[in-house]
Amino acid sequence: MASIKKREDGRWRARYRDLDGTEHAKHFSRRIDAEIWLDSVRVDLSTGVHVNPARGRVTFETWSKQWQAEAVHLKPKTRAGYQSILNKHLLPHWEHVRLSEIDRPAVKAWVATMIANGMGAGTVKNVVNTMKAVMSSAVEGGAIKVNPCVGVRLPRPTRTEMLFLTAPQVAQLAEAIGPDHRALLLFAAYTGLRAGEIGALQWGRVNLLRGTVDVVESYAEVHGALVLGTTKTYARRTVRLPRFLCDLLGEHQAITGPDGLVFRDSHGGPLRHSNFYRRAFRPSVARSGLPARLRFHDLRHTCVALLVAQGAHPMAIKERLGHSSITVTLDQYGHLLPAIDEALAEGLETTYREAAADFSRTIRGLEPVAVLSTTGS
Repeated sequence: MASIKKREDGRWRARYRDLDGTEHAKHFSRRIDAEIWLDSVRVDLSTGVHVNPARGRVTFETWSKQWQAEAVHLKPKTRAGYQSILNKHLLPHWEHVRLSEIDRPAVKAWVATMIANGMGAGTVKNVVNTMKAVMSSAVEGGAIKVNPCVGVRLPRPTRTEMLFLTAPQVAQLAEAIGPDHRALLLFAAYTGLRAGEIGALQWGRVNLLRGTVDVVESYAEVHGALVLGTTKTYARRTVRLPRFLCDLLGEHQAITGPDGLVFRDSHGGPLRHSNFYRRAFRPSVARSGLPARLRFHDLRHTCVALLVAQGAHPMAIKERLGHSSITVTLDQYGHLLPAIDEALAEGLETTYREAAADFSRTIRGLEPVAVLSTTGS
C-alpha cells in the first residue's frame, strides 16, 4: 500500500507499508521525485532487497552484538577469534557509525590505513572478512542493500613455505623427543591428525586389531580453558593406521591402560598442546638439529608428503586429513601433485611396455595363418 499526498507547506509526502506492515514516509519538493522513490521501493519489495531505514540507522556496534548473538553455530574458538578482532580492530573505528553510513569508499580508505600502518596482509584479510560477515548479516536483515566490503581489493598474503620432513627425519625427531612422547610424535606424522584431534582421542575410538582410528572430537584452547567439541569440519572420519603404529600404540596402551585419553599430560589429564609444544616439542627440535622453524603442525604437512610419495590420490589425502572439500586439499598441497602425476606417468610407461612385450611374445609363438582368396585365379 502506497500513497502520495501534498502537505500544506507545498511538499509532497510519499508513504508505504513494508512486508512487515511497518509504515515508512519521505518528503519531496516535487511530486515526480516522490513517484520515482515509491517505484524504486516497489521494485525492492518485489525482489526481496527492501531496506528498512530504521535498521540502517543502527550503529555497527549494536548490529555486531546482534550478529554474535545469532551466530550460535560458531565453535567457541571461532567465536573468541571474532570477538578479539571486533574489540581490537573493528569497534575502535566503526563503533558509533550507522550501518547506512558505511559505504565502499569508506571501507577502502579504512583498509588503506591498516596497510599503511604496517598491518600484515593475512591480518588485514581476517579483519575485513569479519566485517564482511557482520555486514552480510545487515544485508540479510534489511538494514542495508549491499555489503560495502564486497569488491574491496585486499593485499595478497605471502604463502608461508611448508616444511616437510622425510621419513628418516621423522625418526630423528622421534628419537630426540624421547620415550614419553615418541608414540604421539609418530602418530601425528603418520596419521596427519590435527593437534586438537590427537589431544581428544579416546582409546574407545582406537581399534588396534583392525588398525583404525575414529576421529570424532577435538580439543580447543579458548581463553586458557580446554573446550571439547566436534572436529573442525564437524564431520567424523576413520583413519587407517600402518602396522608399526598399531604395535607402538599397543605398547603405549600397556602404560596408560585401555580406557580414557590416548595421550595425556603427566597428571593423567588432557594434554594441553601449548604446554606440550613449549616443554617437549620445541626442545626436541633443537636437540635433533632439524630446522628451528619446525612446528608441530608441520607433521601434518609431512604426512601429506609421505602419502604423495606413495602415489596417493588427492581424494584419499582429503579424506585422511578431514578437509571440508577437495578444493582445500588442492589449494594447500597442489604443488606436490606433480610428483603424483610423474609417478602415474611412469606407471603407465611400465604398463605399456609390459603389454607390448606380452603381445610380441604371443605373436612370435603363433603359426602363420593361410589367407584364402575370394577371387578366381
